[in-house]
Amino acid sequence: MMKLPKPHAILFDWDNTLVDTWPTIHAALNMTMRHMQHPEWSLEQVKGNVKKSMRDAFPELFGARWQEAATHYQQSYRSLHLQQLKPLPQAEQTLALLRNYPVFVGLVSNKKGDTLRLEAAHLGWDKYFDVAIGAGDAARDKPSADPALLALTAYTGVRAESVWFVGDTGVDLECAHAIGATAVLFGDHAPEGMMHDGFGFTAHVLDHAAFAQLFLAAIGAGSPAHAHG
Repeated sequence: MMKLPKPHAILFDWDNTLVDTWPTIHAALNMTMRHMQHPEWSLEQVKGNVKKSMRDAFPELFGARWQEAATHYQQSYRSLHLQQLKPLPQAEQTLALLRNYPVFVGLVSNKKGDTLRLEAAHLGWDKYFDVAIGAGDAARDKPSADPALLALTAYTGVRAESVWFVGDTGVDLECAHAIGATAVLFGDHAPEGMMHDGFGFTAHVLDHAAFAQLFLAAIGAGSPAHAHG
């Protein structure tokens, strides 16, 4: 197991890093595609293309009518998301583990901020996070550094490599590099060397069991040493 710099802060992506939202995103996007009279996308197309925030991605997809499409997508997504919201295996165990240590834990997502916080609260997970920053909360969204820096305004510890950024896309890795953080790629990817979507990472974990091992190795502990304060 690779040993990374000891983390004093960990920033997580949300969608498909902590929760499986691909089915909901796929359904809501195709509801929007039909409304906009665009061809529907397969799940594979959605997984390959949905990375940026809506305000960055939708103008490219829908041109001058992007705000109409965005409104329709938001309505479609919110009609489905709480019923379909599904944690990834062992994600909550990971978050509960981190609360046993003095580690600042945040969410940095390209999901709309109010929707992000609603989903975290719906799962009863808001207690695990010191901050949750979504699309629209900062001046720019990921891959810009802005949302990560906004999340870290509540963090008073050491910056740079002692901050881990954990996510499943190149957008997350780019954001990690933008703030000088340690980039951890999450999920079932087949990267070329230590690169994914054109961006480097320091470690790659397939699932939350592997992430927990990585974290414990980095802090040099096999069990919680002291409580999060």
